[in-house]
Amino acid sequence: MIRAIVIDDERLARQELKNLLQSFDNIQIVAESGKPEEALDLIERENPDLIFLDIQMPGMTGFELLDELEGKAPEVIFVTAYDEYALKAFEVNALDYLMKPVEESRLQESIDKIAKRIEKKKSEENVHVNDGKLELHDQVFLKDGEKCWFVELEKIRLFESEGNYVRVYFDESRPLILKSLNALTDRLSEKFFFRASRKHIVNLRWIEKVETWFNGGLLVILKDGTKVEVSRRQSVKLKEMMAL
Repeated sequence: MIRAIVIDDERLARQELKNLLQSFDNIQIVAESGKPEEALDLIERENPDLIFLDIQMPGMTGFELLDELEGKAPEVIFVTAYDEYALKAFEVNALDYLMKPVEESRLQESIDKIAKRIEKKKSEENVHVNDGKLELHDQVFLKDGEKCWFVELEKIRLFESEGNYVRVYFDESRPLILKSLNALTDRLSEKFFFRASRKHIVNLRWIEKVETWFNGGLLVILKDGTKVEVSRRQSVKLKEMMAL
């Protein structure tokens, strides 16, 4: 069963969508809200698989709401009357983008896609014991200025500290987010992410090779060719982890 929350400031729009969703046996609406601030609390409490999200809402847009989420982001289907936001929605890799009034056939396509993605994610969760930290199959929301992304953590190869910000490396993108490396270290699973130094966290799956470096340290070379120095202290830990 896919647990979902409907977030839209228009009560009638929420009701119309819920009416359509009644014909889907695999969707359970666990909550709804017309207020973005309230919706944030609902998402935190209910931990839904999916949210149906309006974009233009008073006080906070749908994109701003996503940026306020802590930790992993649920799957998202944008439901809105403003087609000029379509391109931006796809930039964030949202599951889908539905125009109001929602057509049942398009909704069916979206539900079919979400069911496959969630089934894959839950099967991966069963393989790894979840200690509450973010793992490779988890999806996070990143925002840098007007640009937004949904990214699965397995695609992120490197986090690099830049003052009070962190540069995130994935695909060809390099967004700068307002987070500290220490905060990320607390949220990321040590099974997959390694704190190489005060400045870097690397995805262990992206390591191509490791070379000896100055003063007993190590040099990690990632699959894209990026070279990351590992501090002397952390080199001892990395050697133990990788049986070097």
